[in-house]
Amino acid sequence: MTAFQDDYDGPPTAVERPGATGPEARRVPGAPAAHAEGGWALEPGRAASPGEWPAAERTVLSAAYRALTLGIVSVVLLIAFEATAVGTAMPVAADELNGVSLYAFAFSAFFTTSLLGIAVSGQWADRRGPLPPLATGIAAFAVGLVLSGTATAMWVFVLGRAVQGIGGGLVIVALYVTVSRAYPERLRPAVMAAFAASWVVPSIVGPLLAGTVTETLGWRWVFLGIPVLVVLPLAVMLPALRSRASGPPEGGDASAPLDRRRLRFAVAVAVGAGLLQYAGQELTPLAAVPAVLGVVLLVPAALRLLPPGTFRAARGLPAVVLLRGMAAGSFIVTESFIPLTLVTQRGLSVTLAGLTLAAGGGTWALGSFTQSRARMEPYRERLVRLGMVLVTGAIAYVPMVLVPSVPVWTLAVTMAVGCFGMGLVISSTSVLLLQLSAPGEAGDNSAALQTSDGLSNIVLLAATGAAFAALGGGEVSVAHAGPAAGTEGGAQPLAFVAVYALAAVVAAVGIVVAGRLRQRGEHAVPS
Repeated sequence: MTAFQDDYDGPPTAVERPGATGPEARRVPGAPAAHAEGGWALEPGRAASPGEWPAAERTVLSAAYRALTLGIVSVVLLIAFEATAVGTAMPVAADELNGVSLYAFAFSAFFTTSLLGIAVSGQWADRRGPLPPLATGIAAFAVGLVLSGTATAMWVFVLGRAVQGIGGGLVIVALYVTVSRAYPERLRPAVMAAFAASWVVPSIVGPLLAGTVTETLGWRWVFLGIPVLVVLPLAVMLPALRSRASGPPEGGDASAPLDRRRLRFAVAVAVGAGLLQYAGQELTPLAAVPAVLGVVLLVPAALRLLPPGTFRAARGLPAVVLLRGMAAGSFIVTESFIPLTLVTQRGLSVTLAGLTLAAGGGTWALGSFTQSRARMEPYRERLVRLGMVLVTGAIAYVPMVLVPSVPVWTLAVTMAVGCFGMGLVISSTSVLLLQLSAPGEAGDNSAALQTSDGLSNIVLLAATGAAFAALGGGEVSVAHAGPAAGTEGGAQPLAFVAVYALAAVVAAVGIVVAGRLRQRGEHAVPS
């Protein structure tokens, strides 16, 4: 059995309901509201087939879950549009604001401040339910977009990305807690697959739309146009969220104060990560001072925010949390630099550069859908390892596009394969985390998962940003892009190679960690 089972596939006792037949005749007393629109179950020892569950609860789009599912998927859709659109517009924005040397900061600022949002959201959701951090996070996300869209200097642009990060951190943990609280375990893989599927349209339309807007109206409207999407998710999901997942969990105390010690650790991680980023960009002897301070702040705090044994890949939850960070960090770094590579080294327009990643949304969703099938549950660890192999291969191939004779379309195909692997890995680690979490721990454990995700992104962006700047990457220019750009001395192409090489090494280590996701002797069975 799974480590944590909060579904009602076969309870130890059941009582007959007079006048009823079939599965509806046997109700489990005390079934929680999340399952039972009416809480019915079969006799012990026999699993329910999908057709034997009440019609209102058979799928994530059944009557009991439809409004909530559509609402939270809309939130993910908003985040997806932001990620795909911003990534496409970023090379032009950084160039116009004279901030190409700070290109990595534009991404890492988001992940750095998201650590604060994650730490607050986990505790907030465990005490008051996911609604307050979710609504606050969406509002902060919109404010950050407006700041970036109206920036006249690169530091203001980065500040806007930082505000977006706080909102994103609040939102993502609240969504995980919502899934844990509002859906039975058998439906959670399908919800994760729905999250991945919601990236398909933005991944296909986002780069084309963002590129077109950037080239016609200007990059600012890529940021300023997204906040109008905020209203729809809130309107759709608030009523359903209030009825199914509001308030503290069973046995929780809404009046309990936040763990200030944990919040201090989150601040230390964020400040330490920021200092490392600064040192990586400066690359002077004096930069050693903030680098050392960053390590002193970041390492002890990270050890306390993540499950014990995370950094040695201890089996079970620690390995799940570590792998999530390694997969996300290596792939995000790669995707962040691909548009800049194609625009400056191969002379593509920002629209075409963004479109090379468009197919990835569909294959990512396909990978997530694959892991959601019930018959795949016993093979989840193997699926994750396969996913990491595909991710590593895709990242390792990216530098090939620096060779002028290599067709750019081969990169698009390779990244689509890598995205399929990410769909397997990201959704599966989310499912495993919820399986390994008790009801009152879902918020903190989800925060740990997202902290690993964000921390890996920050550290890898700091390392790759430093390598990129040291090898002449800060000299690239969108205005002077083309196949011959950076060929003098080979410095700029080598800067891109260094970025992708570091990311590929991290992903390769993740293949090994993927073999440690379950305790020895633990075998999964379909829920």
